[in-house]
Amino acid sequence: MVKFAASIMCANQLNLKNELENLQHAQIDMLHCDIMDGIFVNNLAMGPYILEQIKENTDILLDLHLTTITPEKYITMFKHIKPEYISFHIETVEEPRRTIELIKSEGIKASVAISPLTPIEKIGNIIGEVDMINFMTVNPGFSGQKINYSAVNKLLNLKEICLKNNIYPLIEVDGCINKDTIPMLLERGANVFVLGTSSIFNNDNMSYYEKVMELRDLVK
Repeated sequence: MVKFAASIMCANQLNLKNELENLQHAQIDMLHCDIMDGIFVNNLAMGPYILEQIKENTDILLDLHLTTITPEKYITMFKHIKPEYISFHIETVEEPRRTIELIKSEGIKASVAISPLTPIEKIGNIIGEVDMINFMTVNPGFSGQKINYSAVNKLLNLKEICLKNNIYPLIEVDGCINKDTIPMLLERGANVFVLGTSSIFNNDNMSYYEKVMELRDLVK
């Protein structure tokens, strides 16, 4: 089943409560929350106070994406919010199984994120241990980037590994996700689509509900 996650850092931060209401009306499946430390990526985003407020004001499931070094620190910092998923970047840990175990020990589903330039083989031995893979189609850190087509081609390698080993984690794609890029990503095995400035938060005259329904029709 295809799911849509809204990248909440792309929403209007001065009108966030109304944004949450509109996203819930649009039947968004998850809120994708980017947590950035200014070290792993050259940007800062989303501390625990704002995420606590988001959690209190919506029933939409939270999908936390740690674009940070020392992910264990941030897992501990955010565990009380009880998100549905926490993803950490494979590039930031030496023992990914330990990080996966830490996430799952808190009753949270574990996801591993992988940047466009990182070989798929880097996550090959843990695919069966995570609930979701956050596959970055742009470099993490900033919205509005163009899709990296060489990274997209690696999705086929990931799909082959999953089929060969009979393991089926959710495959989340993040970066320049819109009606033009979704079909090729869907064909390559993606089933969770993170919507940002190129799709849902693009300031046209359509409501969030209309935009999401259009995308759901596209993937039927």
